[in-house]
Amino acid sequence: MYNTSVIVFDLGNVLIPFDYTPFFSKLEAIKPGLGVNLQMLYAENYHIHRKFEAGLLTRPQFMEILNNWTEGLLEEEYFCHIFSDIFKVNNDLVALLPKLKAKYKLVILSNTNPIHKKYGWEKYDFLKYFDKLILSHEVHAVKPEEAIYKAVENFTGLPADNHIFIDDVLEYAEGAKKMGWDAINFIGNENLISEFKKRNIL
Repeated sequence: MYNTSVIVFDLGNVLIPFDYTPFFSKLEAIKPGLGVNLQMLYAENYHIHRKFEAGLLTRPQFMEILNNWTEGLLEEEYFCHIFSDIFKVNNDLVALLPKLKAKYKLVILSNTNPIHKKYGWEKYDFLKYFDKLILSHEVHAVKPEEAIYKAVENFTGLPADNHIFIDDVLEYAEGAKKMGWDAINFIGNENLISEFKKRNIL
């Protein structure tokens, strides 16, 4: 039934849970209301974030907008550090990567941006287990657009049904299924391990 030879992982809230609360708290410490205001602006203008993830906004263009929203109160380097100091590592899941790597090609497929990459998650040692990182801002497409899944297939050179995708966002997992992939909506480590065992992946 399953023909898996490539396991494709999302990053955020799968391998690296994230929480923006500390970022907004640090802004509040700079000036009361600054974090609250930015949180509101960011939510109301989420298309800005998506354009940055899709590589349709450069870092300078994005920073010009965010500098305006934060009243010019932050140096760019400091902003980038606190904007990216939001990640933790899902160590229990990461611990499975060497075992999976022994049998499967491993790929990252992530909606992300160059600031989070450079200042946030790029430092993590577990990335060495992956054959390729397909990043939205580098391929100029975001999940669930067909082009970003095609970018994975172009790398692997394998049929669609050889791929399985793990993502915490159901819409993105469903996007992979529309491409002919298998997919698991990530709701926790135990459930994922159970789904892997059903497929004889573990």
